[in-house]
Amino acid sequence: MLRKTFSWSVGLMGLVVLCPGLVLGDENATKDDAKPTSILDFEVQDIDGKPVALADYKGDVLLIVNVASECGLTQRNYSKLEPLFEKYRGQGFRILAFPANNFGGQEPGSNSQIKQFCTTKHGASYDLFAKVSVKGEDICPLYRYLTEETGKKIAGEVQWNFQKYLVDRRGEVIARFSPKVDPDSKKLIKALEEALESSKPMPKGE
Repeated sequence: MLRKTFSWSVGLMGLVVLCPGLVLGDENATKDDAKPTSILDFEVQDIDGKPVALADYKGDVLLIVNVASECGLTQRNYSKLEPLFEKYRGQGFRILAFPANNFGGQEPGSNSQIKQFCTTKHGASYDLFAKVSVKGEDICPLYRYLTEETGKKIAGEVQWNFQKYLVDRRGEVIARFSPKVDPDSKKLIKALEEALESSKPMPKGE
């Protein structure tokens, strides 16, 4: 009887172990059950559905932005994100764009449609990721961290499409910019250049 009870218990434990694995396979998830301490602790899916560990960006300065294809802010942002990326990419700057349909249903397309729109119409060569939710009950883990775990100056709900987060080379979120702040605004450029100059790029994996 003891052996049967033990076997049944092990079976249940196996189910418990498997369930977190299913969650971690979603778009934005932490690598394990430990509480994340920076955005580098997350794993996401790119626009083609391939897993990407944000730890791979250690040593880069990042601009994380939630994008949409049918927003009134779409043209003014997409027309300026690529030039911004091209100007600073040689200094260790990356843009991470996350499509989201949370505001006015303005990102209704599939990942493949979004990719075609961004790359063909706007020439985006920066990193595009799978569509996520950036607010509400189904908010993805990365954006839950950005909006809840980043301190008083950064935390707070995403206001609309094209809200921007600046992340330093160690994965710390150091600034947040409202959707109305354009990628080429003096305020954003100043913060970006200071982050790029504050330390030299770090060797990957350190």
